[in-house]
Amino acid sequence: MPFDPRQAVSILMAQTFVLRMRRELSGPIEQPLWPPGVVLRTLSAKPEKKLAQAAHAVLEAGFWEGGGGAPIFRQWWKAVSRDDEFDPALVFFAMEGGNVIGMAQCWTSSFIKDLAVHHAARRRGLGRALMLATFHTFAQRGSTHVDLKVREENAAAQALYHSLGMRIVSRDAG
Repeated sequence: MPFDPRQAVSILMAQTFVLRMRRELSGPIEQPLWPPGVVLRTLSAKPEKKLAQAAHAVLEAGFWEGGGGAPIFRQWWKAVSRDDEFDPALVFFAMEGGNVIGMAQCWTSSFIKDLAVHHAARRRGLGRALMLATFHTFAQRGSTHVDLKVREENAAAQALYHSLGMRIVSRDAG
């Protein structure tokens, strides 16, 4: 089969990239502003499976809407909870009326692995509040910065992260 340069161009154009973003923690960090009725929780030392399942449901819906995907709960929880960087105190939940409406899951290396807000709870500042809560937690732990990765085409997430003082430190093939 002969080489077609147009195929090579379309393959290169289809390649996705992720941006690594960083927030330095040396300066002041604004306090999270939670909407009325919303409280912050973390997993306990002995994680509640039901709470983790509710968080996964929010994460899964957010990933599918963003063009990605998430593994089924059993696979996700096994991978997360057995990871060397897992700490239940670094799994944050925005709770309203006993329901998980937002979540942020972080690693001990000061890395925000996942952030998701239920579609019905968006535009209320939950993503911002969750991010600020993670910044405060890592600053209290002595971290100098917090990192995360975001898909290059996810302009809405990038706008949030930039508004929180994050900057792009690398662009990598996804």
